[in-house]
Amino acid sequence: MRHIEALLRRHIGLDAASVGSALIERAVRLRMREYGLEKPDTYRDLLATSREELMQLIEAVVVTETWFFRDRQSFNIFTQLALEDWWPRHPAGTLRVLSLPCSSGEEPYSLAMALLDAGSSDLNFSIDALDISALALARAERAVYGKNSFRGRELAFRDRHFRLTKEGYALSARVRRNVKFERGNLLDDGFLAERPPYDFIFCRNLLIYFDSATQVLALDRLQQLLADDGILFVGPAELPAVVARGLVSAGLPMAFACHKAGGRTQPAPVRSLKSDVGEKSPPPKLSRETSAAIPEPLEVARQHADAGRLAEAAAICEAQLASAGPSAQAYYLLGLVKDAGNDPEAITYYRKALYLEPNYYEALVQIALVLKKTGAVDAARLYQRRAERAHSRT
Repeated sequence: MRHIEALLRRHIGLDAASVGSALIERAVRLRMREYGLEKPDTYRDLLATSREELMQLIEAVVVTETWFFRDRQSFNIFTQLALEDWWPRHPAGTLRVLSLPCSSGEEPYSLAMALLDAGSSDLNFSIDALDISALALARAERAVYGKNSFRGRELAFRDRHFRLTKEGYALSARVRRNVKFERGNLLDDGFLAERPPYDFIFCRNLLIYFDSATQVLALDRLQQLLADDGILFVGPAELPAVVARGLVSAGLPMAFACHKAGGRTQPAPVRSLKSDVGEKSPPPKLSRETSAAIPEPLEVARQHADAGRLAEAAAICEAQLASAGPSAQAYYLLGLVKDAGNDPEAITYYRKALYLEPNYYEALVQIALVLKKTGAVDAARLYQRRAERAHSRT
């Protein structure tokens, strides 16, 4: 099985520990059953000679779990920066956005809906959406979705942009024509090399599946694709690795965004958004206001973590716990810091956060990811289902 894991690492950069060797072995056994094979070595030989079968195995192990407006703060910040920062500086320009990996289309379509609802015309932005999975791309281009793609209570966008059919919710042509899907692998030589740079790149929760060497390669490619004044959005556990590679945290609360060093003459605007994108309301004006829901020491800790200063962030969290007592937010942030440093103690802090707040959505998601990395796939699914239920209540 180690040879097959090495093959997946070579072709798509997959670190077996990130999804668990048990998941990969289960996928291999299912594919072997399709051919009536009994020995993994025989299947390994098949993979070496059949590109089609290799792609089938990749389809079986890639993670495609997603939904519309997942982690809304990133979409809030994106829309705000596009309308109040980028377009004023490029009044005649076309905003270029990359969604990678785009999975079954929920993320890039959410980006398009956010811009359209905020008043952008169909002509001054374009969204390229790429994924390695042909099956996911086929679902994205079909653009018909079930209830699992719509989570939470903020669903007014569904009434505006979808039509209920016998097969599910069909997305409007107005949104679809702003997104271009294609198959691609970030790790391939020459990936999108001929394209103009992108003003915004969403590459969230991909780097966590790579080993450190592959993360370096992927981040170098992303920097080449990003405009000098562009913004890259990543997942919460990925930002320390991104900062360590030379990018700079944009300092946007809960957005996990960064830009090239020296690429922006001033910091990206920051404000705490009280209204969500996807809802028909004009975006409020920018300010330097930060979230009042987070105690000030924890906000400082979060800023240290965003900048890759993990030891400082951990020290502030621990001091806050010592002075103010148990706090789900402090435990969760401490878990993120430990997670970013590959410290196995991270799961302990996520569990402490959940003890205090059993429906803490972000902690449920992160603990599910940690369990997947350790191969506890069944336990990870239980936490993922809890996260989905918690998200539906918000």
